[in-house]
Amino acid sequence: MTIFQTIRKLRQGMLLVVLFLLGTAVQAAGLLQPSDGSLPPLEIRDHQVSVIIEDGYAITTVEQVFHNPHGQDLEARYSFPIPEHASVAELTLWIDGKPVSGEVLEREQAKQVYEEEKAAGRDVGITEKDSYKTFETRVSPVRAGQDTRIRLVYLQPAQVDTGIGRYVYPLEEGGVDEQKLAFWTANEKVECQFSFDVKVRSGYPVDAVRMPNQPQAQIRQLTESEWEIHVGNRGARMATASDVEEGQQVAPTSSAPVFTLDKDLIVYWRLKAGLPGSVDLVAHKPEGERRGTFMLTVTPGDDLQPITEGRDWVFVLDISGSMQGKYATLADAVQRSLKKLRPEDRFRIVLFNNSSRELTQGFVNATPEAVARYSQSVATIQPNNGTNLYAGLQMGLRSLDADRTSAIVLVTDGVANVGETQQRQFISLIRKKDVRLFTLVMGNSANRPLLEVMTRASNGFAVSMSNSDDVVGQLLSATSKATHEALHGVKLKISGIKTADITPKEIGSLYRGQQLVIFGHYWGDGMADVALSGRISGHPVSYQTRFAFPDVATENPEIERLWAYASIEDAMAEINDFGEEADLKQSIIDLGVEYGLVTDYTAMVVMSDAAFNEHGIERNNKKRLAIEAAARQQRASRPATSRRVDSQQPMYQTPRPSFGKGGGALDAWSLLVLLPLVWLVSRRGKGVQAG
Repeated sequence: MTIFQTIRKLRQGMLLVVLFLLGTAVQAAGLLQPSDGSLPPLEIRDHQVSVIIEDGYAITTVEQVFHNPHGQDLEARYSFPIPEHASVAELTLWIDGKPVSGEVLEREQAKQVYEEEKAAGRDVGITEKDSYKTFETRVSPVRAGQDTRIRLVYLQPAQVDTGIGRYVYPLEEGGVDEQKLAFWTANEKVECQFSFDVKVRSGYPVDAVRMPNQPQAQIRQLTESEWEIHVGNRGARMATASDVEEGQQVAPTSSAPVFTLDKDLIVYWRLKAGLPGSVDLVAHKPEGERRGTFMLTVTPGDDLQPITEGRDWVFVLDISGSMQGKYATLADAVQRSLKKLRPEDRFRIVLFNNSSRELTQGFVNATPEAVARYSQSVATIQPNNGTNLYAGLQMGLRSLDADRTSAIVLVTDGVANVGETQQRQFISLIRKKDVRLFTLVMGNSANRPLLEVMTRASNGFAVSMSNSDDVVGQLLSATSKATHEALHGVKLKISGIKTADITPKEIGSLYRGQQLVIFGHYWGDGMADVALSGRISGHPVSYQTRFAFPDVATENPEIERLWAYASIEDAMAEINDFGEEADLKQSIIDLGVEYGLVTDYTAMVVMSDAAFNEHGIERNNKKRLAIEAAARQQRASRPATSRRVDSQQPMYQTPRPSFGKGGGALDAWSLLVLLPLVWLVSRRGKGVQAG
């Protein structure tokens, strides 16, 4: 199955597929220093990552030790790409050998406190969010000849798509911020100790776990639904908190770094084939509280049938200067795509940088001669200038034949920086054509908020992609959606119990293999009737179940932060669409401060307990962290638990779709295993360096 297999003709014959391809990363996560060498570099002594994936979300803990080998105190500045739908919930700094956790304040207030403490020479740290691109952490001072230890914790949903879960620890930066790249360089080398440890604790049986491009990964199955993954130099001597407290330094055993923070680390886990469609509920409601918070996950059964019809293809290709170093990959992908077209298909090719132009001058029949000619033409183009994404998309949408199914493939690597750049204008353009926007976002620091809003507006779907991904696997996932029916106009109704503050407010469409995740508040307890409805091929369908919301639930307090951040993302989408409004901005600040989350308008600052008292800052996040730590210990003390609540009255009568093992045929999981070898051989054969 390929991404160019037949796609059902939509009512107005429109389908938009967006591929965001990113080649070799321009910059990696790491300690930043001015490019002009005005300040001496610091070192990353240790970098230890611990991930727990359980109950539908992931908790990532990153502990680092920064070393200052110089004779003067310096400020450490660490940058890393923002993980998908993630927010920092903890910044801890070791002060006088003891860990002190941070508190969230309005951003300008947090920055003022940081600068005051820094000017006074006292230990202080701050984490901020640079729009949709990176989290930036500063720590001062890293004292001359000494180490400084910090810990960052962030939370994010962890969904399963078509039976396969995917976790990304992002390290590659997308290279889309030209001013930042011009000013800073990154030291991404870990000198002494690196470790990356993941625990997958699923409520359903897990058949297999893998890490692409990490042959040294140690993967161990503990039970039917629990696995452990480790990467790193576990045997090396690492600095400890007591070392930092006593001022001891641990020298590396070799001049070579033990790890380089320049490639994403990805973990896949595959659920057992044949599992039923299901509804899972994770809630938090402390004893005595009237209001609780919930996360409802609907995993549909395989009720969406395959569809077939021919179509027209429009390739809209980014040839801006930022594509240098990546364009060979783009051209190779287009050539492969053209060769997959059938003789009855037609195609157009649109190019854009500062402006747009059409290479084909109208639709061309996909004959072998035409495919060879235009493949060669695409390969000879030299990228230059800026990125007028709007102009390229606008030209791609012209001259479409309403009597044929059409697909637009937009291939770009970055953020629109020439011509129209307003989110609302992109949405307006798409809605004029009743477009289905299928977004394959590859690489970190892409404008994911814009892409996802456009996707929702068009009732399409988004699939993320990393350079470290199993590309065939991601394409198979996207293909299975594009070649099957979809459930459109989805609505979820909960009755029998009071609920409010639901996010997302509008669901849109569900495609094959997709899960629906809903956050909200509920009051009281007891039985609830839940109905999911929508349309398949214009025909109304509905699914029902009945289950109880708990009176007391204390094992998952992190659900409160996940609800808050999902609500913050909704508010930010409105701001990006309609402009900044005082009420929306204040609601984001209030949620960020109350739930201890780093946002566009809040930041987390950490200093000594005495300094917190001096500034009159309440230790609300410290209390929340203690509750969450106790809950994690409670969960770790028992086996992984199923959160399914519709067993007595199943919402679906069919198994969920999956890429399970097939009888004799090469299944999707086997393709994932073979992909790195196939990709490496094909690219080396074309003289392109393998990523």
